Amino acid sequence: MTTATPAVNEPRTGDSKPATGTTTIEDSSGADSQPATRGKTSIADGVVEKIAGMAAREVSGVHALGGGLARTLGAVRDRVPGGRPNVARGVKVEVGERQTVIDLDIVVEYGVPITDVASDIRENVIAAVERMTGLEVVEVNIAAVDVHLPFDEEDDDDAEARVQ
Repeated sequence: MTTATPAVNEPRTGDSKPATGTTTIEDSSGADSQPATRGKTSIADGVVEKIAGMAAREVSGVHALGGGLARTLGAVRDRVPGGRPNVARGVKVEVGERQTVIDLDIVVEYGVPITDVASDIRENVIAAVERMTGLEVVEVNIAAVDVHLPFDEEDDDDAEARVQ
């Protein structure tokens, strides 16, 4: 690249000019670096909670997430007009700059092996969070807080009928 003198009507910038007449401005803050490496990306805890919650719910054998009180309050909130399900219910995370830890409270279906369900949840959550956020998932802690029994659905239907 050669340095050319600007024409009479052009402002003198001190930047080098290629022979074609276009001005190339090089930023001292890293214009030569790749665009993907400029700046900082931060990921909020709520983002990781939602990703982990959705990934955990995809696993067969998971009835719901969250403890009894959280599920009860969530069910009431879901029935309010304009309310929408909270996919982060039962999920707690700690997010650092490059790593995250995830805690899940799950309700499993009766009859499924809890250790197998927990293993499948770990695999699915780790894959989803690492793929979508680029964060390293250090650990996924799972607490089976309840078992959903087959006759529990009948109780759920009766509760809805009394409310309506």
